[in-house]
Amino acid sequence: MQTNEQNKEAALQFLKMVIAGKIDDAYRKYVSLQGKHHNAFFPAGFPALREAMKENHEQSPKKQFKVMHVLGDGDLVAVHSHLVLRPGDPGMITVHLFRFKNDKIVEFWDCGQAISSSPPNSDGVF
Repeated sequence: MQTNEQNKEAALQFLKMVIAGKIDDAYRKYVSLQGKHHNAFFPAGFPALREAMKENHEQSPKKQFKVMHVLGDGDLVAVHSHLVLRPGDPGMITVHLFRFKNDKIVEFWDCGQAISSSPPNSDGVF
């Protein structure tokens, strides 16, 4: 069984591989295909989410991803990040939440918030 630090590293590596377009490799290495995701925009099951990630990579092959925070609690890991799909866009704030079991991702949640090009909050979004 992996430690919390190993789970955090696995979550980061999974996301980095997906961003780089190495989606099949990321799923082979880190995901239990019998697990589940909770993205409301795609059919249930990791195979459907994997295909959606491939389509997203085809549409936005130059996306950029900057990790801001990584939190771990038991079998859960949260990654708070800045995702830019197209150069020049302000991007979005994203949070990916992973649940691990037997060294694999068995459950996954994600959410995002678009960043305004002129936000009124002087504290910034990060």
